[in-house]
Amino acid sequence: MKIERTNIRLYADDKKVLLRYLNLGDNGERIVPVINHVISLSADKVKQELEKIYELFNHRHFNFSYKLMEHFNSISQYAPSGLSEDTKLLCGSYFTNEYTTQASALFNPSIVFHPNQSELQYDGIRFLLSLRATGEGHISSLAFMEGEIGYNGEIFFYPESNLITDGQKEAADNFYKVSFDAELPLDSHVLFPFSPEESMGIEDVRLVYIEEEKKYLGTYTAYNGSQILPKYFITKDFYSFEVRPFGGKASTNKGMALFPEKINGKYAMIGRQDGRNLSIMFSENLNNWEVAQSLHCPQYSWEMLQIGNNGSPIKTDKGWLLLTHGVGPMRRYVLSMILLDLKDPTKVIGSLNELLMEPNDEEREGYVPNVLYTCGMLLYNEIIYLPYAMSDSAISFAKFSVHDVLSKLI
Repeated sequence: MKIERTNIRLYADDKKVLLRYLNLGDNGERIVPVINHVISLSADKVKQELEKIYELFNHRHFNFSYKLMEHFNSISQYAPSGLSEDTKLLCGSYFTNEYTTQASALFNPSIVFHPNQSELQYDGIRFLLSLRATGEGHISSLAFMEGEIGYNGEIFFYPESNLITDGQKEAADNFYKVSFDAELPLDSHVLFPFSPEESMGIEDVRLVYIEEEKKYLGTYTAYNGSQILPKYFITKDFYSFEVRPFGGKASTNKGMALFPEKINGKYAMIGRQDGRNLSIMFSENLNNWEVAQSLHCPQYSWEMLQIGNNGSPIKTDKGWLLLTHGVGPMRRYVLSMILLDLKDPTKVIGSLNELLMEPNDEEREGYVPNVLYTCGMLLYNEIIYLPYAMSDSAISFAKFSVHDVLSKLI
């Protein structure tokens, strides 16, 4: 089958930095001496030191003063009352550090139609790309990029913001909310781990748009350094997010991917409960998944270790088109596809007996060698657009005809 690989290469940018709270513990032993030092300074000296900090760092962030004050508030119980604003900001700077979200890698993209399709530049459609960014300590967060696919099929990316922000967070019972300033560009947004169960990573987000509910969902794996938990977020515009864990006996393992519409009045989701085989599950409630049933098992040598989904299925007139990955000898990740019945997606009605894509000589070298992986694809003008990671070290795009792949499946 003809697969057109593009020359697009998206690389990690180590200049994208977030402001993080520098947590030295809550017993005050290392906090109090710093506060005492700052309050011993004259007002002029405080101002002078603060001006130097602003000169070095303010231009690198949207919300520098807000963050310094937020971090001062985190240690304010150790400070006397009545401090000037400058003194608080200077204290806050000692408990702030920059974190490069993409210091290690940028990989595993997902793609959806953009919520804003107005004022297009290339007479096509606008898309939104999510990217797994990994920084110091191998902590994964979620980054975004925007672009267009022109009517002729050419892919364009918009200029990126040089600054990023992780927004404002609000914790609630069993979930949390994240909001971003409406004046900031969407590609400056980063979803950074917030709750304890995801402290080491928001991993491999699979985006999907639920048309009947007019909202986007992103399913992902939360990782705390030793355990994983399937979670998801809901958003209408990628400026406000609500983040929740999945519940139920079937919400286990990695790689949950929701269908873009309900099946017989129920949400449908692809999963992999046993780590090796594909499963499918249905629920009336997004938060509760109790029963999963077997869907598809490894058949070929190149997928004998395990198979999994690579994002939400695409609806075609022939069936639900599901992108899958297989792992075979030498832990080599390759891509394939299966076709599910439209009315009853528990039935596999087609399966490729050949690889869709495998890592070529360039794509096999990188942070994690021999891995070609993605978390989603987009169908536009009868062409499937497939962003994919090249061994966790760069992102590219491939294109192929939906009719070609359907003819192979059927």
